[in-house]
Amino acid sequence: MALRIRLKRFGAKKQPTYRLVIADSRAARDGKFVESVGFYNPLPEPAIIQVDMERTREWLRRGAQPSESVRQVLTRAGLWEQISGKSPATPAGAAAEPAKDGATSSAAQPAPAAGSANGAAEGA
Repeated sequence: MALRIRLKRFGAKKQPTYRLVIADSRAARDGKFVESVGFYNPLPEPAIIQVDMERTREWLRRGAQPSESVRQVLTRAGLWEQISGKSPATPAGAAAEPAKDGATSSAAQPAPAAGSANGAAEGA
């Protein structure tokens, strides 16, 4: 059984709140879970995040893997370093080297310019 720390959605339509739960990776998003270890409400400014740090650390020691969204929420709150003892990981889609390469960034810039020209032609 592969365990994940992930978000379970609660709340009314267009008013989401989430619980951080430990669940089998094969279970439905809002289905069966092993334990609830926190709460996340993204609507207020700033967002409300409550996490039971000790229980989360214990589940990480047991091999539970956080979902990408849980890791992002905890990183934004500044809790990921405290819980995991690790620095935040680079997102899976981003690579550090291409961002530093000047040739790559200049090659990516013509695409938006072409899109702007098309937008101007449609408006005329």
